[in-house]
Amino acid sequence: MAAIETIRDAIAKRALYHRTVREIEALPTELAIEDMGLNPYDAKAIARAAVYGQ
Repeated sequence: MAAIETIRDAIAKRALYHRTVREIEALPTELAIEDMGLNPYDAKAIARAAVYGQ
């Protein structure tokens, strides 16, 4: 059972990572940079840190 839970967790994190990347990339650049302090070009790094804590 532990292996199945590990796989489910990995799949859920992967889905969250991809959803987060899409959402950040979809932000208007001005809004992301000026209001939120995010750069859409760094979406993958931001999503990785948010989901996996790296």
